[in-house]
Amino acid sequence: MKRDFLFAYYQTPRGKLLRDLEVEYLKSAIVVSCKQTILQVGGLGWENEFIDCTLYTNYTVLDAKKLGYKGARRIRARAYHLPLQSDSVDMIILPHILEFDAFRFQTMREVERVLKPEGIVVILNFNPWSFWVRYQYLWDKRLADSWKGHFIRRSRVIDWLKLLNFEVTMVSRFNLDSIDTKHVKSVGSFFSSSSTAYAVKAIKRRYNLIPLTPVKALRPSLAVVGSCMTSLPVKEHE
Repeated sequence: MKRDFLFAYYQTPRGKLLRDLEVEYLKSAIVVSCKQTILQVGGLGWENEFIDCTLYTNYTVLDAKKLGYKGARRIRARAYHLPLQSDSVDMIILPHILEFDAFRFQTMREVERVLKPEGIVVILNFNPWSFWVRYQYLWDKRLADSWKGHFIRRSRVIDWLKLLNFEVTMVSRFNLDSIDTKHVKSVGSFFSSSSTAYAVKAIKRRYNLIPLTPVKALRPSLAVVGSCMTSLPVKEHE
């Protein structure tokens, strides 16, 4: 897993604009209480720009190289093998980690495992149809040599989430200087080559199956005519 391309792209003029938009987006996306547990998989180094780690003391950055803001709690581990208990995290943020993860679907399974029911996951990815991202990748050979990733379509991410019983609630696209957000039901042709990246927000649903017990076949009880008639003493009329 190499994210050299990501950090080098953030140094470009368009990359700096994208970083500012992602900071703005993550500020509004973090809606859980400061007492709840938030896990960020994949360190950035500038987490302090969108989260106050002195207030959110349960904010943890997990990264294979222990990257991340020094003021945050950090864990060195692999994304596809999270050293956390099941159903223990309230919110998980994946900032450009799936694109560089060879075991990305196993990572998604781990996210589903450690996230609490009704927990929130936020995924940030590059737009695979972005001309400028492709151009940057092909133009700079140094970045191209360090690229070991895979551009992922937004529709595929949504399919993965649905397969893992997530309900996708919102999708957003990062344009050059703005963020457009829509409900998942109205995205349609929402994405184009003009947007640099996108975000998907979903909620983990847990559906409890109600077992249906077979109805026992009961023998029909038939009332025989006259069976309800009791022999009463007949009074003789004088």
